[in-house]
Amino acid sequence: MRRAAALWLVLFAAYAATIGLPAFGTSQFGGDEPHYLLTAESIVSDHDIDLRDEFATRAYRDWYPYVLERHGRLTNGQVDEPHGAGFALVIAPAYAVGGPLAVQLLLAAIAALAFMLAALLARWVVPEPWASGAALACGLSPPALASATAVMPELTAGALLAGAALMALKARDRPRIRWVAGAAIALAALPWLGLQFAVAGLVVALALARWLRRRARGFALLVELEVLLFSGVMFVTVNDQLYGGFTPAAAALPGERLGDLGVSDFADRAPRLVGLWLDRTYGVLRWAPVIALAFYALWLLWRSRRDHIARALPERADVEVAATLCALMCAAQVLVATFVTPTMFGFFFPGRYLLAALPVAVPLVAWGLRNAPRTGAVLAALTIATSVWWYAELRIDGGTIVGPSSRAPLGPLDGALPLFGSGSAGMTVALAAAGAGLVALIAFEWHSRRRRRLT
Repeated sequence: MRRAAALWLVLFAAYAATIGLPAFGTSQFGGDEPHYLLTAESIVSDHDIDLRDEFATRAYRDWYPYVLERHGRLTNGQVDEPHGAGFALVIAPAYAVGGPLAVQLLLAAIAALAFMLAALLARWVVPEPWASGAALACGLSPPALASATAVMPELTAGALLAGAALMALKARDRPRIRWVAGAAIALAALPWLGLQFAVAGLVVALALARWLRRRARGFALLVELEVLLFSGVMFVTVNDQLYGGFTPAAAALPGERLGDLGVSDFADRAPRLVGLWLDRTYGVLRWAPVIALAFYALWLLWRSRRDHIARALPERADVEVAATLCALMCAAQVLVATFVTPTMFGFFFPGRYLLAALPVAVPLVAWGLRNAPRTGAVLAALTIATSVWWYAELRIDGGTIVGPSSRAPLGPLDGALPLFGSGSAGMTVALAAAGAGLVALIAFEWHSRRRRRLT
């Protein structure tokens, strides 16, 4: 635990150092952040989430220097914004104690906790120092640094996902009620932070239920179902009273709901599957090259299962189970980021909609790091160098977090990366290259399997 505590302290110090960086203009907060803070203000001062009086009196003027526009429509004559009340309830105690600064410190602590849990989760896949090394590299990446003290629920959800996965694996190994109940409570809290996090949580819930059923742990399975069903019923009931629908999105304006999208809208979002990684502006691999090790780990996982290594090395079975769980959780969040989120651009740092999966990607990064230590060390060093470059530019040159103008880490070479969403030739080439690479990989695997059968 000393190693885990040291990791938490290093990350907390790094995150606390980002407090005061401007999101845009002269404001520390942008996008949805002031709305979450204003809801916390309403909870503290009025004990409700109706923001009519907060907007009327401009209760945000001490920490937001611009005019804040209301989100969503009136519900039951009240301004209950469609962001939900769950995250605002999490930060409200800190807001009551010390305002936005205390909220940022709380979120820095939660973000550091998320990657500490990620390191513990990674130990199911690799030993130390690979687990903590991967957690440190991912935790010090620009997306994590830029978002750790941002008043958004992504890394709080990431901590819950990592904790739920860790407790679910413990319950698989030793199905005790405390692990089952802990995992279920963490999963039950996810929809309250945002429905976009529930899909990855569903992966853990189904996996845990399957493991408990296979071990004939009926009471433990009942505990999981009871916790999840109770939370689900409460979620629907409360939201129906506050927002006039099953989810907070019911208070959104027409055209902003997921149900307003057609098949063609989802098809238009499909190129994000590549753009999320390679886009010049919001591509995660541009800002955190160390994440490439997770893709290598997927290859290792595939080969391990294909070659049935667990038959010769029984301890590999636990590695495969943990890595598969993390891979499926990451895949679920990638699909949400691709097809559910409204845009890849906004008042936030690139990679926001994948942040919740970043802690559970750490075990995959750690596996890749262990099997390719030299390449992994280069990618980790490049990621941290990108963070230092980006942070120095903001502190010295006075840049902003939103719409980062930094050219780290490629410098003038970043122009070689494609711009998705613009219909550029670079986007077409990137999509074609990704498709060709996938086809080549499938062909190679098919040829290898056929050759093994013939021999």
